[in-house]
Amino acid sequence: MIDERAVVAVIDDDQSIREALQGMFETVALKAELYGSVEEYLRGSKSRPANCIVLDVRLPGPSGLDFQAQLAEANSQTPIVFITAHADIPMSVRAIKAGAIGFLTKPFRDQELLDAVRNGIEHDRARRAEVQALTALRSRFASLTPREREVMALLAEGRMTKQIAGQIGISAMTVRVHRNQAISKMGARSIADLVRMADKLELQSSKGQSD
Repeated sequence: MIDERAVVAVIDDDQSIREALQGMFETVALKAELYGSVEEYLRGSKSRPANCIVLDVRLPGPSGLDFQAQLAEANSQTPIVFITAHADIPMSVRAIKAGAIGFLTKPFRDQELLDAVRNGIEHDRARRAEVQALTALRSRFASLTPREREVMALLAEGRMTKQIAGQIGISAMTVRVHRNQAISKMGARSIADLVRMADKLELQSSKGQSD
């Protein structure tokens, strides 16, 4: 079942197709926002960013492929499902290589589009969860002292306690104190978990952790 909170933006210059797709999405409790062009989508007041965009290839103004490139340039990762009545292999290959979730030729089966949109929504949900988790991780990392950050970064580089102590000029016992404080503040379950967090944060001791 598609998450009822998910939003799909439908961008197609054919009003009858927009309305038909809206009706189909409503049958699976999916909210659809309808737009007749890329410009209308960009002007529209959206309650929240779409989880997936259903995008016609041929539109007045910028084409669907042009808009896909524009979104990529803006670092937008909203999944796109293309629909078109005039497909050719180079066009579909270009869209898929640029990251489109699907490329469907009209007329298509409703289930084909629903499956593609479901895939896009799940992809977007996973990406948002990952971004949220990384934001929380960075917030916890910001609570560490400069020395705790330094010890965490050196642990991530594979240094042992005695090696860290010798490198930064403190006792092994003090290293353990900083390490345990970092584990506690980061919410890590173990040193290995702390190292995995450091990898996600792409820590390097040479960067300096004193900011």
